[in-house]
Amino acid sequence: MGLLSSMLSHPLTRGMNLDDPRTTELRKQILQTKPFLRKIYQLWYSRIKENLPQIDGAVLELGTGAGFLRDYVPGLITSDILPVKGCELSCSALDLPLADNSLRAIVMMNVLHHIPDADAFFQESARCLKNGGTMIMIEPWLSTWSKFVYTKLHHEPFEPAAPSWKLPASGPLSGGNDALPWIIFSRDFERFKLEHPSWRIKSIEPGFPFSYLLSGGVSLRSLVPGWMFGTIEYIEDHAPEFLVRKTAMFSLIVLERME
Repeated sequence: MGLLSSMLSHPLTRGMNLDDPRTTELRKQILQTKPFLRKIYQLWYSRIKENLPQIDGAVLELGTGAGFLRDYVPGLITSDILPVKGCELSCSALDLPLADNSLRAIVMMNVLHHIPDADAFFQESARCLKNGGTMIMIEPWLSTWSKFVYTKLHHEPFEPAAPSWKLPASGPLSGGNDALPWIIFSRDFERFKLEHPSWRIKSIEPGFPFSYLLSGGVSLRSLVPGWMFGTIEYIEDHAPEFLVRKTAMFSLIVLERME
């Protein structure tokens, strides 16, 4: 795996520290130069926009990083735990510098599984959201296929049997548990409902089994040209449900804040 990772790693960020803000800045360049990956972001951003509630209030993005969601959500408040150029806020998801009931949505991609205390995060985000506001996230998900990929071909921990929602102390991006979203919203679903009654799960949509992997993400070289995106998207969209359950690598999760 070490040799394979070295061969496939993107030359712009090869060997760099994930927790260094300069790595995120370089990932912005990578995202601009990888057409297939950029199309994935565009698709995911469209799905996020579709699920925004039609109420007043601002939308906060957590973990903006190298992304460009603001192109899809005018007035978006961008934020990151690292001091990234172009982000309005540099803050922890556990201590948001925002007023109570001030937001209509909190959105994020690949962030929840890095948050060290999920319980505290759900409480803090509920404080900031209005009644009827939503939290929309795209996160790693557990399936037979994803378990192989995340344990054998990915640098982040993937521990579906982890007993706690809390993460060991580590760097903000280098640490985490890719299985955490599945743990919270599938394995420990009853606990989530009991301990966080102010949240209602509106939808959980697993999918995206191959596209992100083929794109190489922001760390690896792309394995396919940009023109193949439409074909891969069609295959993923039309896969039978039983196959999706076995191959999903990510899930679109939508929660609603209730009084």
